[in-house]
This record gives sequence, structure tokens and C-alpha cells, in this order.
Amino acid sequence: MMKGVVFKFGNDINTDLIISGRYKFSITDPHELARHVLEDADPDFYSKIQGKRFFILAGKNFGCGSSREQAPIAIKYAGCHAVLAKSFARIFYRNAFNLGLPLIECDTAKIGNGDSIQVDLEKGLVSDPEKGLSLKIKPFNKLQKALIREDGIVNLYKKRGGLII
Repeated sequence: MMKGVVFKFGNDINTDLIISGRYKFSITDPHELARHVLEDADPDFYSKIQGKRFFILAGKNFGCGSSREQAPIAIKYAGCHAVLAKSFARIFYRNAFNLGLPLIECDTAKIGNGDSIQVDLEKGLVSDPEKGLSLKIKPFNKLQKALIREDGIVNLYKKRGGLII
């Protein structure tokens, strides 16, 4: 069970908004990259998330644009539990799961910025006890569950000596 506060963004949040292209080659340390996550969408975002357990929430097509792997890396190393959205761009979706970052597809319309939510991946539910809200999420397949559990594809490979799940 993951619990945290929601930081809500809109539709079509592209990888350049998640992590600006100006950092693509100049920053290789994932912790330093995280300091710049979503700064073009909200310049104060990194300071807002300090010391918080949090989720990023968006509408449709989160992670569209380029295939830069730095986008899910910046989100993960910023400490985000998971990203919840109505839909995700395919390449971003794959890159995030390869890093062990959960992407949760659900109807995000009833969840507001600053809401405190709980996510239960085993039960497939997102809830907001204060609002009495409970939402079903798109279930994860066996590989996605393994990637989340092992914190990414590299760890899964090292632990299992291959990608057999």
C-alpha cells in the first residue's frame, strides 16, 4: 500500500516538460536530474515535493514526445511512488516499467491536486478515504509486477539470470 499527496498536471505532459532537453547530456547523476523534474511545468515543483510521499497525476497521454529515458528516471529519483494518468505514451510507458516505476492507468478526473490518496497495487485500487472515493486501476501483467517488485529490468535480470518470470 502506497500513500501520499497528489500533484496534478493536465493532458499531454511531454517528456520535455518532465525533464527539459537542456539537461539531456549535461546531467548524468539521476539524483541531480531529479532536482529538475517538471520544472518547466511548475518551476517550484521540486521544492514542493521535498519531504513528501507523493504521486504525479495527469490526464491523457502522459510522457508523449521524445523517447528520452531521463524523464522516468527524473520522476523515480525525485521519490514519486507512481504516476497515475488516463493514458500514457507507449515509449514512456515501457521506459518507466523498465526502471520499476509504476504507471497506473485510471480515471483521474475525480482526484484533485493536493488530495491524499492510497494505492493498493495488489487489489488494483486507488482510494481517497477523505472523499470516500475508490477507483479500479488497469491491472498489471506478470512482467510488470516483476519489474516493479525487483525495481527494474536490470535488477530482474541480475536476480534471475535472465528475464524469465
